[in-house]
Amino acid sequence: MADQSELNVGLRIRKLREQHGFSLRTLAERSGLSINAISLIERGENSPTVSSLHVLASALGVKITDFFEDANEQAVVYVKRNRRLVSQANGVVMESLGIGLRNQQMEPFLATIDPPMVSANELIAHPGQEFVYCVAGEIEYQIGSQSYLLMPGDSLLFEAAQPHCFRGLGELPATILLVFQVTEGSHLARQYHLDT
Repeated sequence: MADQSELNVGLRIRKLREQHGFSLRTLAERSGLSINAISLIERGENSPTVSSLHVLASALGVKITDFFEDANEQAVVYVKRNRRLVSQANGVVMESLGIGLRNQQMEPFLATIDPPMVSANELIAHPGQEFVYCVAGEIEYQIGSQSYLLMPGDSLLFEAAQPHCFRGLGELPATILLVFQVTEGSHLARQYHLDT
């Protein structure tokens, strides 16, 4: 059964869709999601992934945080461990640790990387700043021509417009805290780190 926050997000998506005069079919065509998937999200019967929220926001021409805003400004976002929005692709699982704060300035994720996964075939770059904290395992981050070996407790903070990528080392998955500064086009940061 969906919790109240999922119902509110679904209702907000429906309200924004209706404000734009979009049918479910129109939004499905614009977003690439199925009519059924959008309907389930709007009714609170299915938890949307971070990827789904980003494509819906893009299709509606709004910021992803607009799905979480209501008449009362959201000053606190509380995320239960088992209720995180999850995106997964190519050996990387990214769990959102908090989204929906009005005027949000950062997007925190817990990322698990299966070795020997590399975040991209080529170095990637995106707007804003990026913070990385190694929680478990070992990971190598390349920023420009410089490589950094991160072990548990190590961290990096850098301008994300610099070409960069990462890969898990060793035989066990690595877990990192990954925080992106929210800027125009910041949804690309998460997507670039999932695509290979």
